[in-house]
Amino acid sequence: MKIIGVDVGGTKISAGLVVDNKIVRQSTVDTPFDRPQLEVVNALYQAIDEVYDTAVTGIGIGVPGLVDLDEKRVIDVVNIPSWDSVPLFDLVSDYFNKPVFVNNDANCFAVGEKYFGKGKPFNNFVGLTIGTGMGAGIIINGHLYSGRLCGAGEFGSIFQKDRSVEAFASGQFFKDKGLDGKVIYKRASIGDPVALRLFEELGSHIGRAISNILFALAPEAIIFGGSVSESFKYFGDAMHEFLEENFPYQRLYNQLVIEVSDVENMAILGASSLVLDAQ
Repeated sequence: MKIIGVDVGGTKISAGLVVDNKIVRQSTVDTPFDRPQLEVVNALYQAIDEVYDTAVTGIGIGVPGLVDLDEKRVIDVVNIPSWDSVPLFDLVSDYFNKPVFVNNDANCFAVGEKYFGKGKPFNNFVGLTIGTGMGAGIIINGHLYSGRLCGAGEFGSIFQKDRSVEAFASGQFFKDKGLDGKVIYKRASIGDPVALRLFEELGSHIGRAISNILFALAPEAIIFGGSVSESFKYFGDAMHEFLEENFPYQRLYNQLVIEVSDVENMAILGASSLVLDAQ
């Protein structure tokens, strides 16, 4: 099966032709983020054209925003102001004469893990992306659960005190302290005790976020993605310690599998997985 996956970002649009679970052709174009709606769509066409194969069975597109699956429109796309209501499904489908599937990029990560990554053994899990913020996708009974406007799984936006969970449990944690997360990571890698303590504090906050997920969904597994997840070796122990000491249902926690994604180019593969998930 041949599928095209597209990752639409605020600065780049990346597309890949996926054949037998591998990206065999890839392209990247700049996102004209400050231009009118159709100019951005034309850039999307260009990225797809560069990897297109007439034998593809469908095109999957991940966007950093909300998606109305009923109206087949993309809305409220982060960093692309003109994409406030775009009939992207029909535009791309009409242009290439192929079925088109669109979803939020965090949801694409989760469904990508189901088909290409560490989510394969699980029917019910959460893909948790931690970078500058926190996003998540939910897999229930082996398929993506998108919710209304593809907005399910926004655990990072849940209120914590007078802020949000992601203010404490993502890269914002370092930013709010006036620190560069990449610098702290490098310092932790050479054993700097201050940097290591900061990651321990971050781990406790992430443990609290996972508690919320366990209370809400009781998943079989949680799979981490995103740039901060690369620091799991520095925050993982503190995260587990928080859960062991504070989560009231230890049998539930003890059966939880926690993994870190090891798939390259998951943004493209995850988008292509939307086609597989619709089968």
